[in-house]
Amino acid sequence: MAGIYIHIPYCKQACSYCDFHFSTKRNNLQQMLNSILKEIELRKNFFREPTDIQTIYFGGGTPSLLTPWEIKQILKQIQKYFSVNPNTEITLECNPDDISEDFIKDLKKININRLSIGIQSFEQEQLKQMNRAHNHNEALESIKIAKKYFQNISVDLIYGIPNTKIETWDKQLQTVFDLNIPHISCYALTVEPNTLLSYQIEKKKYPALDEKLAQQQFEYLIKRTKEKGYIHYELSNFGKKGFFSQNNTAYWQGKAYLGIGPAAHSFNIDQRSWNIANNTKYIKSISKDILPEETEILSQKDQYNEYIMTGLRTQWGINTEHVLEKFGVKFHEYLIKNSAYYIKKELLIFNKDKKQIYCSLKGKFLSDGISSDLFFV
Repeated sequence: MAGIYIHIPYCKQACSYCDFHFSTKRNNLQQMLNSILKEIELRKNFFREPTDIQTIYFGGGTPSLLTPWEIKQILKQIQKYFSVNPNTEITLECNPDDISEDFIKDLKKININRLSIGIQSFEQEQLKQMNRAHNHNEALESIKIAKKYFQNISVDLIYGIPNTKIETWDKQLQTVFDLNIPHISCYALTVEPNTLLSYQIEKKKYPALDEKLAQQQFEYLIKRTKEKGYIHYELSNFGKKGFFSQNNTAYWQGKAYLGIGPAAHSFNIDQRSWNIANNTKYIKSISKDILPEETEILSQKDQYNEYIMTGLRTQWGINTEHVLEKFGVKFHEYLIKNSAYYIKKELLIFNKDKKQIYCSLKGKFLSDGISSDLFFV
């Protein structure tokens, strides 16, 4: 099993919190599309052995700025150079303001079968603060249109927004439940360097973030989604049975994936690579048949740390027998010794029968920090 990720590096405007690679200028869009098609060809031998592509994910940026015809051209190019499983999950990230009835119908025709809609918030004032391009009504309408043609729909929400009462957060979640959306991705608001949000906080034009508030809302999120039949299968992802994101699951389980487009990352078991995060330089390099990438060879220690980091984010956790078989006695003993403290603190749970270590409810919010303490150094 393998996946392909396509990065579309354009947005209508910059959200206050976002540090992903994108441009609000689309003057070189056609050149970019040609370069993406060319990179797919150049990468045709990326996977070391024959494998079916089982997930294709259009992210960004804002992939829904493309026309269905442009998306179709990319899919045709992938099918030309890779073996695509007939049941491949093909996800398109969409912004609510890009969704119309005709657009969604056309996506269905070109075999997009999963939508990830970037709602972020149903509260008008919060959308304004985030500098989102859509409003409250567009958020609701986009979901209603999408549901006419798609079952497999996910929405993004942000929690930990300063001065947000638990009642407001509950109202957001209840809206998703009422609309019967089978998958939710929820992320804590974070301050990334060189973003509008970091500037606003520094200049005291926006309140500082409150980690206790974020943790409270995260724990409430876990409680409410569980009540509604969602499975918390990864730190930020909640899905009804049969609606887990195959793309997300493959990523957190360490499957190989190929990233296409500027700033896109790839992973091939023992190496990681990433393309240059510059649209003009990316286009120029691809035009010369040169892949604009840097590559890092992952040592055994790197691979172990990667497994710890991804494993603790999921419901499946870390399999101690897998650590012993793949990494050896030294890493296994290191894991058992260093996890003991967190097991005693009831932040980690050790299931002796299944040989699994995973985060407790208390430990989930702290999983990234716990992972770093378990890294082999």
